[in-house]
Amino acid sequence: MKRPFLPRGKRPFPKGKRDGAPQRIREETPFFVGVAMKTSDGWGVQATNRREKGESVLHVKTRDSLEDGQIIVAEKLRGKSRFAREAKLVRIVGHKDSPDAVSLIAIATHDIPCGFSSAALKEAEAAQPVTLVGRTDLRDIPLVTIDGADARDFDDAVFAEADGAGWHLIVAIADVAHYVKSGSALDQTARERGNSVYFPDHVVPMLPEALSNELCSLKPHVDRACLAAHLWIDKAGELVRWRFVRGLMRSHARLTYEQAQAALDGKPDSLTAPLIEKILRPLHGAFTCLLHARGKRGTLELDLPERKVIVKNGAVVAIDTRERLDTHRLIEEFMIAANVAAAAQLEGAAAKGVACLYRVHDKPSELKLEGLRDFLDSLGISLVPKKQLHPRFLTQILENAAGTPHAEVVNEIMLRSQAQAIYSPENIGHFGLALAKYAHFTSPIRRYADLIVHRGLIRACGLGADGLTELEVEKLDVIADQVSKAERRATAAEREAIDRFITLFMADKVGATFPARISGVAHFGLFARLDTTGADGIIPMATLPNDYYIHDEKRHALTGRRSGRTYQLGQRVIVRLAQADRLTGGLSLVLVEEEKTLSRGEAEEVKKKHRPRKPKKA
Repeated sequence: MKRPFLPRGKRPFPKGKRDGAPQRIREETPFFVGVAMKTSDGWGVQATNRREKGESVLHVKTRDSLEDGQIIVAEKLRGKSRFAREAKLVRIVGHKDSPDAVSLIAIATHDIPCGFSSAALKEAEAAQPVTLVGRTDLRDIPLVTIDGADARDFDDAVFAEADGAGWHLIVAIADVAHYVKSGSALDQTARERGNSVYFPDHVVPMLPEALSNELCSLKPHVDRACLAAHLWIDKAGELVRWRFVRGLMRSHARLTYEQAQAALDGKPDSLTAPLIEKILRPLHGAFTCLLHARGKRGTLELDLPERKVIVKNGAVVAIDTRERLDTHRLIEEFMIAANVAAAAQLEGAAAKGVACLYRVHDKPSELKLEGLRDFLDSLGISLVPKKQLHPRFLTQILENAAGTPHAEVVNEIMLRSQAQAIYSPENIGHFGLALAKYAHFTSPIRRYADLIVHRGLIRACGLGADGLTELEVEKLDVIADQVSKAERRATAAEREAIDRFITLFMADKVGATFPARISGVAHFGLFARLDTTGADGIIPMATLPNDYYIHDEKRHALTGRRSGRTYQLGQRVIVRLAQADRLTGGLSLVLVEEEKTLSRGEAEEVKKKHRPRKPKKA
């Protein structure tokens, strides 16, 4: 993990704002991020947000050592001039030609806190390894971590063994609560950040590296403090009992997903060969049971490719799709089981005054569900009535669409129809996972919500004096709102950074043609996603064949009034890259060729295939 960046250059702030205080950069505020440009008359600033059209005159005080090409935060000035937009310099962030410019822009735009206070750093550096006092000794249990090859912090380790006809699992999680005490400087900064933010070129961590990369990282062959969930599942994969302990563990190996998968596939290396029978086979056996239970309860199984942008020294060297392995799913299922147990434990301890910060996912709203129904109807696909809606019926639609030309777009629209998962002290269940109770327990290094759950478990199970405080219980709704907003902020920043990196990668390919699929339809044009990179670009209405186009929102289509030519969501097209704007990250495309949409007969065939199945009687 690289060190979190600190904005470079002088950082003047508005009156009343101390140096280092976070600046709110939101669309409803006058603040925006841009690149400073030296002009013949002084200074100008070009916004990095593609929705901010044109340039602004930039007012710079003589004490500000501004340079041409620097990334800045500026404040719009209202009513200064009838003929030009004006802004004043707030602070300097970096330079557009620096290797980390893309991440700097995303961080400044979304107001991601970066530096740590001296008090927080002092607390982290003073932290010491724990002893066995007051802890269960788990060091002889062959727990292992399985993570991505580029992971730098390891906050979960797993173990499984046969237990009669079922399985005994252990999910051990770094004991962050031991080091980050409620109300401390570390706690305050972690709560402000809400979570770590992951960019292709570096990470903005929730906790200082002395903890996130060291004492709270479950590195192999060293003693580490943990909070462990003992889970017992029956032969059908159902969770039958659990127990939480505060322990001292020692990871027996650090494995990657690819490494563990290769070993299970009969291609072990020198590290995994001795682990296959004792560790990996039992893990996979327990996973198979959990997978059976998942299928039985009927979860929403979206199939959307995840882009992986590989960056070296600020340059994109490759864009790939992350491979989905059984070992990825294995870890996910173990984590889900632990999260369910954590929610159940805290819910059962409610009488003791312990609260739970649930991870909740509501059913689709009436409006979104009708939008989904209209779109599926345009493909000849039926959707069950809202009263009967269960994630298994949505998954059936996705399974039937698999392998068809519309598979990707059906998955995309299904995702857009879903409610956003949030944190809440009020439990409404998790619709997507088809679970009655669920809480995030497994990543306290990078998510503050998990740290709150850990504190709740410590209090509920009598595992120490550093559990959830009365003040935290009283303000749990406020904390839930804060961490939910921080999660959305991080997601938006990460997505924006990936889009900008992809635009940089495409910049030298202007004029080339690419196969693509229409990924969005609006009254002003089309959006298309390139097959090769997953890049999204806009096809402006003015570039479409000459006609007057009518926007059909229900069908997600544009139809020419004279020609009858239709452009519909999911339609295959060939496009030419007309422009790649390095500053805003936008791609402009021109339509070269389109494929026909489904005929009436083809739509009827699809409709037959997607006719909803009647639910089985209980």
